[in-house]
Amino acid sequence: MPAWILQFGLAGVFAVAFLDAAPIPLPIPGSTDILILILGVHGESPWLLAPTAIAGSLLGAWFTWSAGKKGGEAMIERYMPKRFRSRIERWIKSHGVLSVCLAALLPPPIPLLPFLLAAGAMGVTRRQLFISVGIARTLRYGGEAALALIYGRHILRWFNHYLAGWSSVILYTFIGLLVAAIAFGIWKYRHDRRGAKAPSRTAAATS
Repeated sequence: MPAWILQFGLAGVFAVAFLDAAPIPLPIPGSTDILILILGVHGESPWLLAPTAIAGSLLGAWFTWSAGKKGGEAMIERYMPKRFRSRIERWIKSHGVLSVCLAALLPPPIPLLPFLLAAGAMGVTRRQLFISVGIARTLRYGGEAALALIYGRHILRWFNHYLAGWSSVILYTFIGLLVAAIAFGIWKYRHDRRGAKAPSRTAAATS
C-alpha cells in the first residue's frame, strides 16, 4: 500500500469530503469514499472516519447552498447544464429535502452540486439542508467505514494485487487534476463576477 495515501489521515478525509460537496468539486468522483475505505482498511477507527467525513461534507454543502441562495436563479443558469435544469428544479420544488438527500446518498455519477445550488436558490432552509445531507452522508460514509472494518483484508489484498504498482501515477494524476480543478473554479468564479458587473455598468451608463 503506498504510504502517501495513509498520510492523509482524518484531516485529509475532512478536506476531501469538504471539496466533494463544495462549489469546486473534486476531479475524481468518489474520492471521499475511496479514502474512507483505504484508511479504514489500515486501522483508522470507523467511529472517527465517518463523523469526520460527514462534518466536512456538511460544511462544503453549506457553502454550495449559500452560493445558490445568494446567486438565485442566475447561479442555477450559470452552473447547471440546461438539459438537467428543468428536471432538477421540478424535483426541488416537489420534494426539496428528499431530492437533496438522495443526491447526497447515491454514488457517482449522480451529481450533488446542482441539487445543492438549486436547494439554496429555491428556498430549502439551512436546517432542512443539514438534516437531509446529514442523514444521507451518515448512511453512506458510515456504511463504507463498516465495510472497511469487516472486509478490510480482502480490500487490501485486491488493492495490492492490482494497483500497488501504479501508486505514483495515481498520486501525481490526482494532484494534477485537483490543481487544475481548483484553478478552473477560481477562473470561472472571477469570470462570472466580471460578467455580472458588466450589465450593471452598462445600465448605469445609459441611465
